[in-house]
Amino acid sequence: MDAVACATFARTWSETVAVHASETFLVFEGSTNDVTQWTYEEFDRIVDSTAAALEEAGAVPGSAVHVVLKNCPAFVAVWLAAARIGTTAIFADPASSARDIAMHIRRTTPTVALCGSRNADTYLQGVKRASDEGAASALDIELIVLKEDSIDVLPGGVLVSRDRLPRLVDEPGPHDRLAVMFTSGTTSEPKAVVLTQCNYAHVAQAMAKAADLRPGDRWLVTLPLFHANAQYYCFAPAIAVGASVALTHTFSASQWGKQAARLAATHASLFAAPIRMILARRPEDTPQLSLTHVWFAQSLASGHFEEFASMVGCAPRQLYGMTETVAMVTAERPEDASPVFIGNPCDAGRRTAIVDPHSLEPVETETPGLLLVAGTPGCDLFQEYLSDPKATSAALLEEGGETWLRTGDLVVSDQDGRLRFVGRVDDVIKVSGENVSLTEVEAALAQAPGVLEVAVVPRPDPIRDVVPVAYVVARNAETPLDIDELTAWASNNLPPQACPRDWHQVAELPRTSVGKIRRSQLRCEDA
Repeated sequence: MDAVACATFARTWSETVAVHASETFLVFEGSTNDVTQWTYEEFDRIVDSTAAALEEAGAVPGSAVHVVLKNCPAFVAVWLAAARIGTTAIFADPASSARDIAMHIRRTTPTVALCGSRNADTYLQGVKRASDEGAASALDIELIVLKEDSIDVLPGGVLVSRDRLPRLVDEPGPHDRLAVMFTSGTTSEPKAVVLTQCNYAHVAQAMAKAADLRPGDRWLVTLPLFHANAQYYCFAPAIAVGASVALTHTFSASQWGKQAARLAATHASLFAAPIRMILARRPEDTPQLSLTHVWFAQSLASGHFEEFASMVGCAPRQLYGMTETVAMVTAERPEDASPVFIGNPCDAGRRTAIVDPHSLEPVETETPGLLLVAGTPGCDLFQEYLSDPKATSAALLEEGGETWLRTGDLVVSDQDGRLRFVGRVDDVIKVSGENVSLTEVEAALAQAPGVLEVAVVPRPDPIRDVVPVAYVVARNAETPLDIDELTAWASNNLPPQACPRDWHQVAELPRTSVGKIRRSQLRCEDA
């Protein structure tokens, strides 16, 4: 940890460029399936040019750059350029509404912003809204509009329009701010998670080691770049060892398998929801894959786990982590990979405690409890929530000279120290006095015949206090689900208290851009 505590992500990138200059760094497949690729040395020149472009637009060390881009080479270039010149990248969902953009501007006061041409009008509406709401600097933001394709970083593109180099500035320090990520806000308003140069240097090394990553390996990244999964688990570790990344402009469930084969991927990282979509929508001519390694997060039922393992050619390893934990907290060993456990924290080099959510006293083995993670803010834990000391102090507990992150997640430990994820504290309900994990019920119901995906929410009940209610999406939209058959299936496969008391068939579930269910919206609908 001492060596990493002195490291920066800017230096991690520069050192890898020096060692792996002629090796492939990035392969990008655009919207028309055109493929462009760059070596580390070639992309480093793009990073320099991008850094100069940001400086010309007004970025200086310590200032903020609002990155509202889809998956594209420019996103990667801006991220690395920000690391080089000491600015802070504010990562935002490119599908953000004008309201969201205004909120970001008010909270982060960027001097420069980048967005796609299709979203430029929305961004400008957000600027006006922020100004109207009192953000005096909003109208001074320099907006750079991009195509969100390879052309942005090719000769003549907006970010490389002429030969230019960034100004010489002091090298950023390990605890200098590098990025702000907004949490998904599935159960509450998004928090602005502050990440340092050291955070990224740490996650790069830790996740490269966890995946046993080698220079010849290649990640397939189809999930959004503005999210921690793609940055923490794929790009950062690739940069640490000189591996490459195949980046697609968007996620396609039906094309994922073909993309993995076409782009020669060896590694991948996905959530459970996209995996279920891939299994449901892959065409018959999807090739058999031979991947070396796959991470997955969030509950995946055993049938889907085995089916996906057969498709990709290796057993996916479940891990657990959050934006705030930076690197993973737990992960299954390759030889123990299963859909049941999320691994042992000791294997990941993390110290954890499982406590009662209210008293914070340790719980017994096999008893659900709140997961706490020990660490150092700004190194192996996030630094803080931006301009929110109350939320920061609530999340980061000081005990005996140590800092512990209150994750908000419930887990169970077995006798060997392997953890099983139960769900968010708010997603475990008591039905007639019995604990029911909504996450586990969802994973089970997703295997029911004819079901593509499902969300389960609580509803007040005068007799049982609260009961589960299911929202289901049919695998075939033209064939309605039979609710009586679903009820019978649930009765045969779930404990009585976990069986939904009501069913709603819907065309789709409200989700974040990385596939997490927005249960809060469904709770409002079922109120």
